[in-house]
Amino acid sequence: MDSSSDQIAKEIRGMIRVYKDGRFQKLSGTDVVPAGIEPSSGVTSKDVVISPETNLSARLYLPKTNIKKLPLLIYYHGGGFIIETAASPVYHNFLNLVAAESNVVIVSVDYRTAPEHPLPTCYDDSWEAIKWVTQHANRNGPEPWLNDFADLEHAFFAGDSAGANIAHHMAIRFGSENPNIDIKLQGIILLHPYFWGKDRIGSEDEHPWKAFVEDLWTFCHPGTSGLDDPLINPDLDPKVSDLGCSRVLVCVAEKDLLKDRGYYYKDILGKNGWSGEIEVIEDKEEDHVFFLFKPSSETAGTLRKRICTFINQM
Repeated sequence: MDSSSDQIAKEIRGMIRVYKDGRFQKLSGTDVVPAGIEPSSGVTSKDVVISPETNLSARLYLPKTNIKKLPLLIYYHGGGFIIETAASPVYHNFLNLVAAESNVVIVSVDYRTAPEHPLPTCYDDSWEAIKWVTQHANRNGPEPWLNDFADLEHAFFAGDSAGANIAHHMAIRFGSENPNIDIKLQGIILLHPYFWGKDRIGSEDEHPWKAFVEDLWTFCHPGTSGLDDPLINPDLDPKVSDLGCSRVLVCVAEKDLLKDRGYYYKDILGKNGWSGEIEVIEDKEEDHVFFLFKPSSETAGTLRKRICTFINQM
């Protein structure tokens, strides 16, 4: 019996194991929950197909409300570009809470992930989802919830970790490529954004997860130019000042390796001439995406209130 098929060629801890015969096993983020009605809040969710050709889909969330025009939030889940989906329990729970507390319609994009679909597939899928949303600008698009309730003049992009990276790039693409898209992007919300760079900043050199972050990027994007690729290092992106919104909220966590990159993002936008308003807020004693795994904590509740205030600020 040939046991070579069981030999491990590569493993990224907690995410994926790749075998020498090419098979791979995702080690977390594979559980899913169905859409439906959340009894305690009355938020209703459903899954919709955006592109049958690529199997691109999204999970929509509609809060229980009598208001006809609600802000629209397009959300990109995290997971290092490898794991998690729009149907993952942690994201379903989190976005049910956000929909209820912020009174917002949510489109949670189920973009394709690596290694089956290496980067930049996730960015292309995410842009396709935005274009699909804009079909509803005149209230005659394919999805009734967006036609009837979503205010495309009051739209936001958001995401956590790798999803925050995607939200950032969608805002740049929106600002640099989009003269004819019928949506008004009010702001972006970046929760613990996954940015990096070849040169260390802050306390990155001492952090035990440094090698993990770097290995993850090169695995997800085999064609990358490296750790200074503009897709991972906004400081080297010539289009960064094209960010197509006037407001940015960045949330970081004290114990998160990516914290310093979140603070540095503000400096990058400032020195490149972006003229909008940006706020960076740090949650003390917390680690990466804590709000997904401790949703009932006081700090997670405060973070969601922060999102609500940002979205509903007039």
